[in-house]
Amino acid sequence: MAEEISESPNHPPPETPPSPPSEPEFDSKTMRKTKPGLKRLFLTFTVLVSFLLGFPFLFKSVEIYRSPLPFHDIDILSNDVVSNPFLFPFHFQAIFVPSDPKSSSIDVNLDELELSIRTKITKLASKGIGSQCGACTNNFTLSLTLDNGDCTQSLSKFYKCGSIRAADLDFSDDESVDEALESAGLDFGGKVYSVVVVVNGDGVEGVKVVVGKYRHAWIVGRDWRVEEVAERLAEIFVKVFVNGGREEGLIHGEFMPVGADGRIVLSFNLLNADPRDWIYDWDFQKIDETLLAPMIDTLGPIANISVESQVLYYTPKFSFSSWDEKLGGYILSTKDLPFFVNSNEWHLDTSIAAGGRSKILQFVVYVPSAKECPLLLQLPNGEISKTNAFISPMWGGVMVWNPQSCSRDSDSELLVKHIMSPEDLQKIFEVFAGQFRQLFGLKSGSLHVGALDTYGLLASEKGFTEWELDFLSRQHTCFNIHSSATTLGSLSKLVQSLPRMIIMDEIGKQVKFSLEAANLARSNASLGFYDASAVSSRQARSLAEDAFFHPSIMSVSYYSFEHCFAVYSPFFLPVSMHVLLAALREWRRYKQEKAKYLLWKAKEKAAS
Repeated sequence: MAEEISESPNHPPPETPPSPPSEPEFDSKTMRKTKPGLKRLFLTFTVLVSFLLGFPFLFKSVEIYRSPLPFHDIDILSNDVVSNPFLFPFHFQAIFVPSDPKSSSIDVNLDELELSIRTKITKLASKGIGSQCGACTNNFTLSLTLDNGDCTQSLSKFYKCGSIRAADLDFSDDESVDEALESAGLDFGGKVYSVVVVVNGDGVEGVKVVVGKYRHAWIVGRDWRVEEVAERLAEIFVKVFVNGGREEGLIHGEFMPVGADGRIVLSFNLLNADPRDWIYDWDFQKIDETLLAPMIDTLGPIANISVESQVLYYTPKFSFSSWDEKLGGYILSTKDLPFFVNSNEWHLDTSIAAGGRSKILQFVVYVPSAKECPLLLQLPNGEISKTNAFISPMWGGVMVWNPQSCSRDSDSELLVKHIMSPEDLQKIFEVFAGQFRQLFGLKSGSLHVGALDTYGLLASEKGFTEWELDFLSRQHTCFNIHSSATTLGSLSKLVQSLPRMIIMDEIGKQVKFSLEAANLARSNASLGFYDASAVSSRQARSLAEDAFFHPSIMSVSYYSFEHCFAVYSPFFLPVSMHVLLAALREWRRYKQEKAKYLLWKAKEKAAS
């Protein structure tokens, strides 16, 4: 035992093994030891992305086709028409010739006379017209020529000295003078308005003023003063040649009897009030060929005119007439005219163009019954109308035609059809020609009352003189350009306010061509090409109207985006909400699981 005690100090005590490192405390609620997987998140977002990728296809399937429109060009045209009305150039010339160059001479200062005429033209042009389209303000040239042996001219480019010899003209025959001046070539082919002043004219008492069928007039007188001649020249230039002989100046565009498509349908109607008394018919084809064709060709640049006719029976009038023993007829006063047309019995609108945008002008020949024959129209002054006719603005005209004998044909059931004589037809269509002129705002008479004299106006066999056609072309151009600019401006505002409106390629082309025609009309007007500007402006208005009233626009004018959303949202909104919420929940879950994993990795790193 002692040995054991003695040997014990030589042996060290056994070593205790090292204890393993302690693991960090793990909380299963806030930590996780494995990295969260992306498979679930990937599948969820795949569904969301595929759903989102379907929206472009949906939008494409409900896309509205819109042809691009030149909105900027439309705004430029609208602003120019309102702020800068274009003015037609006018060229005036006055030619002074003595009645006999050997025995008389003209002593006049052309510079002073030109200044006086210019002042009076400007003064007359500014009355009630201002700077409106088609007015004559400062856009005119004036040249004076003194053809008195030694020819003296003031800026004249059109008159050839010696072309007119007053001694060769018979001023008692206006038609021959008019043709002689036309053959003299006063304008050299251009649109120049000329006035020939014949001083010391023999065979003329006082002063005689006549306006011809072309673009010239003449003044003949023995005694004249410079100021009076200047006044007459200014009146002829402005009130006759520029304003078309209208006292009030320009034609109001809304009263131009031309349809929006540039067409006019002349409907001629022969109405037999009571065919039991008599039946009348007419040879309208001959009328169309001989009387209407020249007038229609003349108005070709202004409107595309077509003609139709019909004969109606049993067409009584609405208004009542009373017998006047003194006048020997049944009297119809002007206050009863608004009730004359019987729209219930007069079936006039049978034209194929009645439902379109063409303008239909009705011309009615009313043959009264035997019980009210002769039927006479009494004017407000108590006199009987010479033409026995009246007009209705923007509708047409009516003429009451009384048969020569107001007794019935017979009491038999079989009546003989009477054909109107060529003489009666000539008189009837002379009245209709005057009514047609009045519907265009022109005078039907042959006189114009001026400040100093009464001017004679020669009538043209075509119904309209050349200076009247120039006037109508200018006014028609102004109205068409203003109308097309207004229509295109309204279309531009409508299209921009409704983004879901369908705009077909045809509409885009119509708008483009309308703008081109309007600009061409303005260019032609600035150059003085009246006919060409009227044709182009008519095309511009017609194309603008076609674009604005296109059927594709009218069918979906109010198909808005809100309507589209209301239609498709019940199908896609519930599904899209579930997919979107699922993706959000999965993203939030993934972020939470990843945060748990990162927390465990942080504690594990700190413990090591």
